[in-house]
Amino acid sequence: MAAREEVSAWRPQVPGVTEVFHAHFTEHAYPMHVHDVWTLLIVDTGAVRYDLGRHACGTLHETVSLLPPHVPHNGSPATPEGFRKRVLYLDTSVLDPALIGSAADTPDFTDPLLRRRVGQLHGVLAHPGDEFEAESRLAFVGERLREHLRARFEPTPERRDVAGRFRDLLDARDLQGVTLKEAAQILHAHPAHLVRAFSTAYGLAPHQYLTARRVERARALLLDGLPPAEAATSAGFYDQAHLGRHFKRIVGVPPGRFRGQ
Repeated sequence: MAAREEVSAWRPQVPGVTEVFHAHFTEHAYPMHVHDVWTLLIVDTGAVRYDLGRHACGTLHETVSLLPPHVPHNGSPATPEGFRKRVLYLDTSVLDPALIGSAADTPDFTDPLLRRRVGQLHGVLAHPGDEFEAESRLAFVGERLREHLRARFEPTPERRDVAGRFRDLLDARDLQGVTLKEAAQILHAHPAHLVRAFSTAYGLAPHQYLTARRVERARALLLDGLPPAEAATSAGFYDQAHLGRHFKRIVGVPPGRFRGQ
């Protein structure tokens, strides 16, 4: 029988932190998906293997990984015992989107000071009432990350190709959706060309990207206290069962277990 996965997620009252996510996975493998925010990841036991865009990467105990917004990635255990990880999701008030290109090129940092500061921040975030200390520690974490990213800064190029314009359209219609026929008419491209160009550019199919965006919206609504059924329809899913199937595949646990602490 598969080992029970352990997950704890919450939204602290700390500006810049949209979610704290702690998990122990032994078998779960994340499919390719995206986040709207920065993903700051440390591993306490085991190791994580992941692909970011089209680059193979990995997070070990001494490593800090920073996965940028909107760049597809997956994840799976790199050791037989799985991995125990702690994740912070950070909005653009902490890190400028202009730094996405730098993080996408090299998302893993071997920096003992940064690793220690991220761990200390997680420790403070576990205690409600210590938000002011958490803000202070987050400021130092953000400063250290910006130093790393700006050292190899290259501005993210504007996306003017059909794949980029298709992604912009999906972002704008992530709630109500868009048919492939409609997208083809709007973008003046053949439907098959749209799917092929998007999949080649971003490493996942358009429907997978849209589903991942909706799961991202649903997890935020769950953290706001909405029940799974209401979160499902509010995030663009047909019903709770539809959300549950995709949420479990991407997050690793069903929506009902997501907020457990």
